[in-house]
Amino acid sequence: MANFIIAVILILFAVFSRLIPHPMNFAPITAIALFSGAYLNKKYAFIIPLIALVISDTFIGFYSYIYWVYGTFLLIALIGLWLKSRVENSNGFKKAGYIFGTAFVSSVIFFLVTNFGVWTSGMFYEMNFSGLIQSYTMAIPFFRNSLAGDLFYVTAMFGIYEIVKKYTEAITLEKSKARK
Repeated sequence: MANFIIAVILILFAVFSRLIPHPMNFAPITAIALFSGAYLNKKYAFIIPLIALVISDTFIGFYSYIYWVYGTFLLIALIGLWLKSRVENSNGFKKAGYIFGTAFVSSVIFFLVTNFGVWTSGMFYEMNFSGLIQSYTMAIPFFRNSLAGDLFYVTAMFGIYEIVKKYTEAITLEKSKARK
């Protein structure tokens, strides 16, 4: 039940954050995909980012390269599952280097794949190597925002979750000691 509640909160947060005014590409979807893979059941890792995207894109609008974007978030959720199995340290916290490393790699993957998708749409750039390079070059300002947003939201989500988890565990331990 806790996973379901967290899933609903993440979806609502993602939808809301995409609908309110914000800098281009400064959104929590990458962080949510990583977080879902790292902390929730496997089925939620893939479902949460997709539901959030479909709901918010219903309001924002759909676009020709949407499959590239959605597919990239499925790949990022897979990275989150990899993160889950490898980064517990002795005191239960996720290792920060792995978290920020996967956030950075996810941002780069998103940049490379989605801008390739934009290029293949043929809507903005010539369908040659020069057009592909131009697609990536023109997207650099968006990458800066994506990376900044991904690092911000990953820090907030993973950090808040770990703090709440430790606080809850401490309260539970105190209550069990008081009962003895």
